[in-house]
Formats: sequence, structure tokens, C-alpha cells
Amino acid sequence: MDKKLAVMVPILLKGEPAGVKQQGGILEQMLREVEVECLPQDIPSHIDADVSELVFGKVLRVADLPHSDKWDYLTDENQPVAHVTSVKEEVVATPEAAAAEAAATPAEPEVIKKGKAETEEEGAATAPEKAEKTEKKEKK
Repeated sequence: MDKKLAVMVPILLKGEPAGVKQQGGILEQMLREVEVECLPQDIPSHIDADVSELVFGKVLRVADLPHSDKWDYLTDENQPVAHVTSVKEEVVATPEAAAAEAAATPAEPEVIKKGKAETEEEGAATAPEKAEKTEKKEKK
């Protein structure tokens, strides 16, 4: 009972971050447990971390967690615990939107359009040749 133990203790986040309330971000918890060294009778059930001051660009680290005379942190003190990040909006295609998009596209395949354009270009290219032949015939 007088020998110190190394145990994992969960971290509970308390409060609502200012970055969530005022800036519209979301709170992301990256570390859920920390390793502490303490006597068996001093093992905490959890560690409360106040996140109410977190805003964009500010990170809560292990060094910022509450300290006690009864335990020491074994986890790296620079390890991030939580931060506020921006919300990424994803465009999700609904079935109605997909149907409307399909209706807006032409029913004619693209290859047919290409073929028509090529034949018109060929016709335009052969027209000057015919004109040259007729001019030569007139000169004779």
C-alpha cells in the first residue's frame, strides 16, 4: 500500500468551449486517458479538465490539466488533450438532386456530337479543293 503505481485515468471535459459557443466550431478530444503515478489509495476515478476557455488556435495539453500533490503525470506534458476545430461542410447528394441533375443532361451521347462536328469540318476542308479543281478546268 506504500508503493506507487502507474495507472491510466480517464479525462472528463467540463464546460462549453467559447470557440463552440461564439465561433461555431466543434470540440475534439484527442486524448481520453492519462497515465499517472500515485499510491493505491490516491488513485483518482477521473480527472476533470475545464475547456470553457478553449477557442480556435488554443490547445489544452496534459500540462494544463489540474495537478495534485497525490499524483504525478507520466504522460508527456506536451501531449494535446483537446482543441476546437472548424466545422467542415460536406455536400451530400440527395436522390432528388441526383434525379434533377440527370434530367438536365442531354439524352444524346457525346460521341454522336463529336462525329457530326468532324464531318462538318471534313466537308469544309474538301470545299476549297473542289473550288481549285473547277478553276483549273475553266483555265483549260
